[in-house]
Amino acid sequence: MDDRAWVATRKGLFELRLRAGAWAVERASFVGDPVSNVLPPDASGHMLAALHLGHFGVKLHRSDDAGASWHEVDAPSLPAQPSDAEGPPWKVTMVWSLERAGASIFAGTLPGALFRSGDGGASWQLEQALWQRPERPSWTGGGYDQPGIHSICPQPGGTLLVGVSCAGAWLTQDDGASWRQAAHGMRADFMPPDQAFNPEVQDPHAIVRCAAAPDVLWCQHHNGIFRSTNGGTQWTEITAPLSVFGFAVAAHPLDPQTAWFVPAVKDQCRVPVNGALVVNRTRDGGASFETLRAGLPQQDCYDLMYRHGLAVDSRGQGLLMGSTTGGLWASHDSGDQWAALPARLPPVYAVRFG
Repeated sequence: MDDRAWVATRKGLFELRLRAGAWAVERASFVGDPVSNVLPPDASGHMLAALHLGHFGVKLHRSDDAGASWHEVDAPSLPAQPSDAEGPPWKVTMVWSLERAGASIFAGTLPGALFRSGDGGASWQLEQALWQRPERPSWTGGGYDQPGIHSICPQPGGTLLVGVSCAGAWLTQDDGASWRQAAHGMRADFMPPDQAFNPEVQDPHAIVRCAAAPDVLWCQHHNGIFRSTNGGTQWTEITAPLSVFGFAVAAHPLDPQTAWFVPAVKDQCRVPVNGALVVNRTRDGGASFETLRAGLPQQDCYDLMYRHGLAVDSRGQGLLMGSTTGGLWASHDSGDQWAALPARLPPVYAVRFG
């Protein structure tokens, strides 16, 4: 199991250390500030933290020593908006996702822009081909008033898939020179029947890729679970116990048949089913599921997991799960048993292993 992890919360970034089989908070940074996401350190100790400061705007900080110290760098920004431009204002209001792909770092933002950095986050370039898609002005918000890119799934060789709420999934296979819609097969039951399978209106809550089998992708959608085995060209709907609604999904990095989901009551409620926190796990590509409860609160529990609130380590054995009420649970055996961490954290936006 990886022995370090980071938790981005409404009031700071917390580094966890695994010692003698137990996780504990070792360091806190940006205490009091909302940290929307974090990019764990690379082999050289370079990492990024995105802050969402409301009136004071979006801030980006970089560390060159694995989080021991930080300095501010330029955050992604959009060009001046033409007077005749349609859609939401051209202003970055949040960095929602951060991922590495080879020598590049990608940032997904509200309002639905993708940025790339080739210098560790010191400067950013807008992915123009995606931003200039004629469909983009019609993208709508899902969870936020503006559309946003919450999922970035890189693959070696210039292939990259991003998830957009609400605009489905978009795929490039030529390193960003061109993009095509990649949400075919997803179903939106919040739309009229004749629009339910329109890929342009889909609301994927999170999309993740199996690292060892990159053509396998899992999606937790607003009204279902979907799986693709051909890199996002086509998706198949999957039925899971209790509820197919939720926000978080984790893909086993080595086994393309295994993934984890956190079911919830949908729409206005958005709480665990029957007040019991559980994790659904499939080990056969979604043909069947196990509902994992051991160590998780089974009554009077109303924690919700955000899109980035569930993470799996590089071996597929360790899991961390953080909630909107600051709960944090860990598993060392792929989810069979869970244990609550004693730390009481602010609402959790993202959990990342080192």
